[in-house]
Amino acid sequence: MKSKGFFVPVLLVLVLSTAGCGITAPRGNAGYADLDSLGVADTDRVLTLSIGPALLRFAAMHVEDDPETRDLLRGLDGVRIRIYEIDGQAARVASRMDRMSQKLQAKGWEQVMLARSGGEQAHMLMRVVDQRIRGMTVLVSDGESEAVVINLMGELEPRQFAEAITALDIDAAGVQRVQPREAQGS
Repeated sequence: MKSKGFFVPVLLVLVLSTAGCGITAPRGNAGYADLDSLGVADTDRVLTLSIGPALLRFAAMHVEDDPETRDLLRGLDGVRIRIYEIDGQAARVASRMDRMSQKLQAKGWEQVMLARSGGEQAHMLMRVVDQRIRGMTVLVSDGESEAVVINLMGELEPRQFAEAITALDIDAAGVQRVQPREAQGS
């Protein structure tokens, strides 16, 4: 008779390999942001997190006391987070962050906020498909020691978007007004 100690890990590996598409953030999602690195010579990636719909739905089932968070988790298909320690030229990291934002805009993302204060910067971009927010990407650098890149994929409601801006706790004096593309051509 075979040992149960062998069967359980093998079964777990098989289940995880067949359900892998739900464990990590899906690349085929309309809100997926194809993001470059902030530069290996100037940064050290200290955290990479990719969460897919299966884990987000699981988390939503266990949020009982905060209906807004539960609704947000249910609407998301993926979350990707990268945290970098800046250990080189912060100016080059800032320049790469600007290029990442420009590249996303060239692929149809709308820049909805740009904040700069000294060396600090924060970019917020949205991906709108069929008049629905399908993704949000936030690029933030403190200009000295840390940079963070976040990509949310799924159905985002405008009220949730407003809460994300509030959560960034950005001083309004550093916010630059960004006009939608339609208004720029006028």
